Amino acid sequence: MNKMDKIKIGITGQSGFMGTHLYNFLGLQQNVERIPFKDEYFNKSPRLCEFVEKCDVIVHLAAMNRHHDQNILHDTNVALVQELIQALEKTERKPHVLFSSSTQESRDNPYGRSKRKGRELLINWSKKHAAPFTGLVIPNVFGPFGEPFYNSVISTFSHQIVQNLDPRIETDAELNLIYINDLMSEIWRVIRDRVTVSEHGIQEIARANVSQILEKLQWFRKTYVNDKIIPDVSDYFDLCLFNTFRSYLPVDFFPSDFNVHSDDRGQFIELVKSDNSGQTSYSTTKPGITRGNHFHIRKIERFMVIQGEALMQLRRIGTDEVIVYKLTGDEPVFVDVPVWYTHNITNTGDTNLLTVFWINELFNPADPDTYYEQV
Repeated sequence: MNKMDKIKIGITGQSGFMGTHLYNFLGLQQNVERIPFKDEYFNKSPRLCEFVEKCDVIVHLAAMNRHHDQNILHDTNVALVQELIQALEKTERKPHVLFSSSTQESRDNPYGRSKRKGRELLINWSKKHAAPFTGLVIPNVFGPFGEPFYNSVISTFSHQIVQNLDPRIETDAELNLIYINDLMSEIWRVIRDRVTVSEHGIQEIARANVSQILEKLQWFRKTYVNDKIIPDVSDYFDLCLFNTFRSYLPVDFFPSDFNVHSDDRGQFIELVKSDNSGQTSYSTTKPGITRGNHFHIRKIERFMVIQGEALMQLRRIGTDEVIVYKLTGDEPVFVDVPVWYTHNITNTGDTNLLTVFWINELFNPADPDTYYEQV
C-alpha cells in the first residue's frame, strides 16, 4: 500500500459501545477512510460481501454480551464470526482482521467460550489463506455512554447513582479494567503497525474490586453533584472513572447554579472549587461572534457567563441532536461540557460577552486535546 493511500477500515458492531468509540476515534486519525457498517449486513450476505470487499482492515466487534439464554448468546457470537469468514472466503479478500476477544476466554462460561471459539475460527482462516490476523484479548472495558446493565458494571452503577437508585453488589470481584480511550489507542497502534499475532493481550490500566469502584462513584456524586466540587482526578484511573460517571448526568442537570454569598457589600460567587489543579481563563466576545466549534476527549471544561447574553450549543460526536442553553450574566450559572461533545458559544446580546473558563489541566500546545467540528 502506498504511504499516501488511506487505510480503509470497517468495524462490525459499529453502532455498539466499543464500535461507536472506535469509529469516532479513527475519524481523528490521518490517512484513514472509515467504511460504514450496519448490523443488518449480517442478515444479508451480499451486503456483508460488499462491505468486506471495501476494507483493508476489519475490526470485528459485533457480539452479544448478555442474554437470559446462555446458549443463544454463545451460538450468536460464533455465528457472527462464521458469517464474516464466509464473506471473506466468498470475496477471496485478505484484509487485516482484528477480533475482539475477552479475558473471559479462560473462564468456563458461554460468553468466554464463544470468544475463544471465535478467535480459533479466525486463526484457522488466517492460516488457511495466509491472511493477517490479530486476536485481541481485552480486559473489562469502561467509558462514557456505555449501556447500563449491559456493557459494564461501571455504566450500571453510574446510571443508578445519578438516578437516585440503589446500586447492589452481587459479587465483589476484582476487575481488570481498561478505559475506552486507551483501548482505542491500542487498536489503532495494532492497525498502524500491522501487529499480527493470534493472541494479543491488552494491558489493563487498573485493578479494582467492585466495592471500591462503587465507593468512588458514590464519592463523585457527593463531591460533584451535591457539593459542586470537582473531585481530585490527578490519578489517571480516577479521571477515566469520573469522565465516565459524568456522562450519565441528565441534560437538565445543567445549567447549574453557583454558590452565591450576599451581604450589604454585594455578592461573592464561588466560580470553581476543585480538589486538584487546573486553569481558569476568561474571554471577551463581540456581539454576534461565535467561539468554539471544537470538542475534547480528555479535558473537563466549565463555561461561566458573567456578563452579557449568550447561546451555547452542544452536540455529541456521531449524533444529530443539538442541545441549546441560553446563558446570561444576570443569572450566574455554569455548564460543564462532556467529553466527545462539540460545542460553541455565541454572543446574542448587544454588548461584549464576558465568559470565564476553567479546565482541569494546563494548556499544552503539543497535546491540546482540541478537535474542530461544527456543532
